[in-house]
Amino acid sequence: MFATPAVLGVLALALSGPIATLMAHWTGLRRVPVAALVLWQAVALAAVLAALGAGLSLASSPDVAAPIAVAAAGLTLVVLGRLLLTGHRVGTRLRRARREHAELLDLLARRADGLDVVAHELPLAYCLPALRGSRLVVTEGALDSLDSAELAGVLAHERAHLRARHDLLLEAFTVLHQAFPRAVSSAAALAQVRLLVEVLADRAALDEVGPRVLGSALGAMAAAPPAPVGSMPSSSGDVGTAVLVERVRLVRQGLDAGPGITALSLLVFALAGAVVLLPTVLVVFPWLRGLGS
Repeated sequence: MFATPAVLGVLALALSGPIATLMAHWTGLRRVPVAALVLWQAVALAAVLAALGAGLSLASSPDVAAPIAVAAAGLTLVVLGRLLLTGHRVGTRLRRARREHAELLDLLARRADGLDVVAHELPLAYCLPALRGSRLVVTEGALDSLDSAELAGVLAHERAHLRARHDLLLEAFTVLHQAFPRAVSSAAALAQVRLLVEVLADRAALDEVGPRVLGSALGAMAAAPPAPVGSMPSSSGDVGTAVLVERVRLVRQGLDAGPGITALSLLVFALAGAVVLLPTVLVVFPWLRGLGS
């Protein structure tokens, strides 16, 4: 009677711990950022499904003693409640920070060609996502440091973030990371998703300006200060040197290029489907079998 809940519990812990760590060390995933992001989302979804499914399957089993069933149901509600509460807190905090920063830009920035230009000598460019009225922000230092082609690449990067709503994806992984104790949450997942959305935005910039110009722009932005909370910078002090170095390496190497890339992408998509299917089958099949008995 405990077989299915035990398997689901172990699966949830494995997906959020060792499997996430192994994926973070699979550097080849960064060559196929779309498929990699789908896989990371699949792993996160499967971990949540497995955690909730373990409690639900134990609570609904007719062979389980009432106190155990009540405890399992209560634990499941706690997990779900933490997810919802953390989602509310993270979303509220981010939207408040973005709203306050937008108000500050209204006071301090000048508008030029659809950009908010801030008087600051260090180079920084970022987007400020919003449901309506997203902002593209650059400093005077960025305008002085970048030539026209490099600036076009940086802005293409930021527009890609806004177009794909990468902020929502990062918000979801931030919620998952903060909702649970450190022992069962993976910092590796959040770090890799942050890197992958930058790689995807770099790909959009590559299509516009090419690897030489984009690599030069990333180098020019290496001294950028930390970006405001809730924004998505092209490069800044809070992104980290290692992330910037990896992005430059991938830009020079070429994304979605080279032998075996298509096969790797298909493999990663297949893994994503299998990862989500496993906890779904473990939860649904026993439930269907119970209905038929």
